[in-house]
Amino acid sequence: MAGPTTAERGERQQESSDPPLARRRLRLSRLRMIIILAVLLALLGAGSVWLLYGSKWLRVERVSVAGTRVLTPAQVREAADVPLGAPLISIETDAIEARLRRKLPRIDEVDVVRSWPHGIGLKVVERTPVLIVQRGGKFVEVDDEGVRFAMVSEAPKGVPALELTVSRSSSAAASLRRFGKDRLVREAVRVAGAIPAAVARVTQVVKVRSYDDISLELGDGRIVAWGSGEKGAAKARTLTALMKASPDARYFDVSVPTAPASSGS
Repeated sequence: MAGPTTAERGERQQESSDPPLARRRLRLSRLRMIIILAVLLALLGAGSVWLLYGSKWLRVERVSVAGTRVLTPAQVREAADVPLGAPLISIETDAIEARLRRKLPRIDEVDVVRSWPHGIGLKVVERTPVLIVQRGGKFVEVDDEGVRFAMVSEAPKGVPALELTVSRSSSAAASLRRFGKDRLVREAVRVAGAIPAAVARVTQVVKVRSYDDISLELGDGRIVAWGSGEKGAAKARTLTALMKASPDARYFDVSVPTAPASSGS
């Protein structure tokens, strides 16, 4: 039987050598593609860094303020101290928030946002006074968390005054030692937040003698013995019903809401 001819042997050799060559070419092609993509990504990254930090296009040009009531936008901008002209991406929003809270205690909440391409937005929520404490000829505002956040020359309208008048009785003195002045103030705040709206509008003084001896003095001279700050919702409902049932009474006691009392006319 005759062996393969020279031509046939050449064809077989060509067939056996073509696949490795094709694989090498494919690997080289993939390598070139990877290199090209890497270069493109590097250029893109460098361009992005330059755009964010080096260009003049994305820099702080304005600072907007929203949510102020007592404070002015100018006061907020000054306290925020946002560096105009700085790259917008470099602004540390957490640092601005901390600065605003430190310099302006009236601010309860603040949100600092980047407003691309040229702005910083400052959205603030101011504390609302629920009590005032007279100090000399001025008034200290106290919010619903018991925070004394501002001193003003005029008492805000509709905000009752806090009078902390701990008596010399042994029980009142013991209450002061046990709870401390700050805790008693927080109890007064707690009571102020629970007063029915109709009563709150005419409440002029929240008087604290001890932890469980807090009373309200209304504008028309009526007195409400509230007790402690506990069971505020129940006391509010009881007081509303009691005032309707005894419209001519001058004294109301809801310190024990299940056993209220009223007297005077």
